[in-house]
Amino acid sequence: MVVAAGALLALAACGAGSSNGGSPTASDVGITKDTITLGATVPLSGPAAAYGTIAKSSEAYFNYVNDHGGVHGRKIKYLYLDDAYNPAQAVPLTKQLVEQDQVFATFGGLGTQNQTSVQQYLNAKKVPQIFVATGATTFAAGESADGTKYKYTFGWQPVYQGEAYLYAQYLLKNLPNAKIGVIYQNDDYGQDYLNGLKKGLGSHQSMIVDTQNNDATATDLSSQIIHLKGSGADTFMIFETPTPSIISLITANAIGWHPQIFLNSVSAPIPYVQIAEAKAKDPASVNGLLSVNYLKDPISPQFASDPGITLYKQVMAQYYPAGKVSDAFNIYGMATAWSMVDALKNAGVNPTRSSLLDALNNLNEPHNPFLLPGITIMNTPSNHYSITQEEITKYDAAAGDYTPVSGILNFRGKVKFP
Repeated sequence: MVVAAGALLALAACGAGSSNGGSPTASDVGITKDTITLGATVPLSGPAAAYGTIAKSSEAYFNYVNDHGGVHGRKIKYLYLDDAYNPAQAVPLTKQLVEQDQVFATFGGLGTQNQTSVQQYLNAKKVPQIFVATGATTFAAGESADGTKYKYTFGWQPVYQGEAYLYAQYLLKNLPNAKIGVIYQNDDYGQDYLNGLKKGLGSHQSMIVDTQNNDATATDLSSQIIHLKGSGADTFMIFETPTPSIISLITANAIGWHPQIFLNSVSAPIPYVQIAEAKAKDPASVNGLLSVNYLKDPISPQFASDPGITLYKQVMAQYYPAGKVSDAFNIYGMATAWSMVDALKNAGVNPTRSSLLDALNNLNEPHNPFLLPGITIMNTPSNHYSITQEEITKYDAAAGDYTPVSGILNFRGKVKFP
């Protein structure tokens, strides 16, 4: 097992070679001969505090890399600050990271609204905004021919519109007579999902019989869920963050509404589904719900001896023992950190923001050890969509696990996003 994990580290360490060779020197802001400083704002508190573990698992992987030679001999220093999922806090904290802490790049900043609020600032400062923890399309467009897009911004996870597009395609193929009711967060995050669903349905948008929205901090969704049930919907799309998703599942069950549920991926990790089941006191509240996945499941028997999961568990045990191995947010954090290390390796012995940009624009990772087999991370200067492949999965409450119900699906090139 240890040998396999070591082999994976070697894979992560091998880059495309140095574009600026020689001994390590202080080559740019945030780079010394010994360290690379990255930063982010994340919700360690507030309504989306469940996401805070992502930065901690990324940090765990960075510490693992640091203890195994670092990146061209440098150790990664990762500064993440609590913005409580509030854009008004994200803005000054991001400026602090850039202007006081002198970060080389931001990495893993979380939240659609939060990262949108600092996107223009970071690009104006020519500070790379790397692998934002949001699937909003604005972070994936790359640089247009006239240079008007945000060329310093890079997404990583599949965009929300792409995910919803795949749900629509699944419905058209398998449930063509579905009557769809949608609940979504009333901001760019939720609207992205709704837009993707409509694009996927195309001329069949009349399948959507009702939509309801809510604030991210809402604690009672009774009126929305009752309205959706009353619309005659037999298919329930939940486009929320984890807490309101749990509330939605519990409420639907409480009013005796048992539609086919589609739960967006950021709210679908098994621990959160099981919280909903426990609070509803009824397996039927979650049994059979559909979602998507592109990451390996660390607690699934099919990956029990997988080298990537072996490495994941090893890193978690040593560097983040308080974290839950079962939490999919943790393997997400580690997977993004793996890609960050890979890009830093490819940026050269003495990286600059420019050389890092080149590495990210030409990223091609078919073997990230934490992703499902067959899923490739790929960027070009005009396309920062990174991951465009996912599989549809169904939750089995009795087994406490998801089972794939489709092969790997790909939305790259099949739908135009703004």
